[in-house]
Amino acid sequence: MSRVPLGLLHQFVQVARLGNLSRAAEQANLTVSALSHQMRQLEERLERRLFERGPRGVTLTVEGCSLLESVGEHFDGIEHALSRYRERRHDALTLSASPGIISSWLMPRLPDLLSAHPELEFNLQSTTALVNFDLEAVDAAVRYGKGEWEGLRSEYLFGEWIAPVAAPELVARMADKDPLDLSNWPLIGDPNRNNRWVDWFAHYGGEPPRRYVAHVDTVDALRQAALEGLGVALGRMVTSKSLIDAGRLVVLGDRYLPVPEAYFLVYPLRSEDHRGMATFRTWLHDEAAAYCRDMPQPRRDEAAA
Repeated sequence: MSRVPLGLLHQFVQVARLGNLSRAAEQANLTVSALSHQMRQLEERLERRLFERGPRGVTLTVEGCSLLESVGEHFDGIEHALSRYRERRHDALTLSASPGIISSWLMPRLPDLLSAHPELEFNLQSTTALVNFDLEAVDAAVRYGKGEWEGLRSEYLFGEWIAPVAAPELVARMADKDPLDLSNWPLIGDPNRNNRWVDWFAHYGGEPPRRYVAHVDTVDALRQAALEGLGVALGRMVTSKSLIDAGRLVVLGDRYLPVPEAYFLVYPLRSEDHRGMATFRTWLHDEAAAYCRDMPQPRRDEAAA
């Protein structure tokens, strides 16, 4: 076997850790097809299958895991050694967040921040994937969860409620059905591994359906399915409120349920002395506090299990 170029191995490490060709290609300034070709070239050189390719990304084979374990730490060492020589821009901030929280909550508020701080260059990464702060040039993230991310600073922003939401067209078609009795409505199974409909019926009474009209695998797909009139979804109020205010979604029965997850600002220790991060952090907490004053917030000790 001829010597494997280090560039191929480095790209392999990036793809393996991100589990996503599109994100790895973006970081490497390559097209997805070019990066995919490189990974196949590496497999051919090693005569080993390193990835299983699927519609939701790539996963490592046993051979791929072994290779990552062998070479990954060496690239980490190189990256760590070079990091001290890179220029750090304190007027530029890169934030990662899910498409839902960016479009519905963060984006409408950002113009005020950038107007007050025109010196700040703000870069948004819209993704549902968790950031690997050791590998990616990201300063902070807004994450949805329980606030437990090892090795990272995690600061509570605001809680979340869920409620059954549907398109007005579906509500009109189901005009003869009681919105407080969802047993006769078409329900969309949510992507949470602990189906929230079970929590909903346990709290408000009734039995979850034996069959859902559809199941989806992401929160964004769930919201889109409800918008298209496919059925009733349990929508997160933080990301659904703008659609409700615009009349594109309707809350059925005006009943809400707090959930144990909340929104957090998450960042690595290296971001603590970043001036742009300090400006953004102060602004974000002020905006979160104002949002909490305007909206009823679930207490963290009352959230549904």
